[in-house]
Amino acid sequence: MNILKNRMYFLLLMMGLFVGLASCDNDDEPTPPAEVLSVKSLTPSNGPVGTKVVITGTKFDPTPANNTVLFNTTPAVVTAATATTLEVTVPAGATTGLVSVTVAGTTAKSTGNFDIAARAVVEKMGTIAASETWTKNNIYLLKGFVTVASGATLTIEAGTIIKGGAPALDPAGSAKGGTLIIGAGAKIMAVGTVTEPIVFTSNAAVGARKYGDWGGVVIIGKAPHNRLVSQGFEGGISGQLGGDAIAADNSGTLQYVRIEFPGIALSQGSEINGLTLYSVGSGTIMDHIQVSYGGDDSFEWFGGTVNSKYLVAFRGFDDDFDTDWGFIGKVQYALSLRDPLFADQSGSNGFESDNFNGTGEPATGPNNGLPLTAPVFANVSNFVFSGTPSSAIASGSGSYQSAMHLRRNTDITILNSLFVGYPEGLRLDGANTLAHATAGTLDLKGIVLANVTTPLRGDRAATGVTDAQATAYFNAATRKNVVTDIPTLMLNAANFNLAAPAFLPLAASPLLKDAVWEGKGADAFFTKELFRGAFGTTDWTTGWTNFDPQNTPYN
Repeated sequence: MNILKNRMYFLLLMMGLFVGLASCDNDDEPTPPAEVLSVKSLTPSNGPVGTKVVITGTKFDPTPANNTVLFNTTPAVVTAATATTLEVTVPAGATTGLVSVTVAGTTAKSTGNFDIAARAVVEKMGTIAASETWTKNNIYLLKGFVTVASGATLTIEAGTIIKGGAPALDPAGSAKGGTLIIGAGAKIMAVGTVTEPIVFTSNAAVGARKYGDWGGVVIIGKAPHNRLVSQGFEGGISGQLGGDAIAADNSGTLQYVRIEFPGIALSQGSEINGLTLYSVGSGTIMDHIQVSYGGDDSFEWFGGTVNSKYLVAFRGFDDDFDTDWGFIGKVQYALSLRDPLFADQSGSNGFESDNFNGTGEPATGPNNGLPLTAPVFANVSNFVFSGTPSSAIASGSGSYQSAMHLRRNTDITILNSLFVGYPEGLRLDGANTLAHATAGTLDLKGIVLANVTTPLRGDRAATGVTDAQATAYFNAATRKNVVTDIPTLMLNAANFNLAAPAFLPLAASPLLKDAVWEGKGADAFFTKELFRGAFGTTDWTTGWTNFDPQNTPYN
């Protein structure tokens, strides 16, 4: 009997162990935490009373009346609801502040303010197929790529604000930052004034804006270039360059325009610049344009013949002035003021000039490389380090390299210009580039290099350019180029002040004389100034520029 009892006890024990092990199956998933009420985003994040706003979050009540929404302390009516979205209208009496949602006694608040604006927000997306006008009584929000189609003209009134939406607002779901693209055969008429510039800027709130918040402004024309007609565009923009080769092509007018926090990186090596110009023709008018906090190049010309005056590159990330693909236009009066802490992984330059843009190509490339990249720049001032120049990586992803990196068969001319505070002054790169310099088709005259660690160098390759060759070219007496230091220049004490710069040199500065206008500088486009650098006795940045866009309310 005892044996039977023992066997029964053993069987019961084994059954208990089996049940216990089964209940501890390693394949069981842990119970997910309960979802809680939250407010994740507000779209748009600013606007006047009456603006329709979509609040996204979690644990909302699908019955509209069961959700209580306050704009700061003012209640709003919920007109539509799901578990993750609420649609409301900004109520009368609302003031700038957080938006709160209360459901069943629990309250969640937005992470940022909703800004009550004086202007309505008009969303723009997709293709603009017919001519239209954007007016200063509205704020325009670019969502994804916004393209003005051939035959259409986009007119923008002076004083109008256009905001670039973040990638999350792309209606196509492709995570492309808001970008304005003026297609070949289309026009933009953006004519601001000194007191009412047109502003393209970030959609982020004051204090939260950053490099590459949105795409930028892209203009595509029909002027000559040196690529295949099937050449595509950077940054994921659809279409091809084409082969119209209309030198005087007219893409419209940009005057007194600011472009702030552009230059989104869609992938490595595929970015959109602050202002990107593809084959833009000389019939286009461009002057008084400032690009600030660009996430890639501030200005880049891919072919074309367009001429410009009064350009400002402020605190850009990569190059200030990049010329490629046979650009042959002219530019006078250009300024760059850099933040010493931010540079790009590619090595940031004042000028980067190529006959083509890419690797693995012959020196000439398609179309025998013609026309050669041969722009003429005059009266440029470019400032980086007021102290010892550094090539170390600071807060950005890379370091500073050269004031002028000239390579790949370029034929650029730079006259009467000032470069201060670069690790390198001139990098003359490539035997073919040196050949152009020696022949005089690449021309540097009236150049002042100051506070530069290595003023002159070649590419140092066995078949390229030696430092001695670059030095002999630059220092030829007929070129009237100078290597000096900052004290000798007698700059304004606030010249490097990033928040409130002042650029006019002192009255006794040597920069106010000795300009050289020989060769290509004799062109009638250029005003034959006596000074070198961008400034004589007049500060042409006054009134229309902004050196503190991070803290400017755009409502």
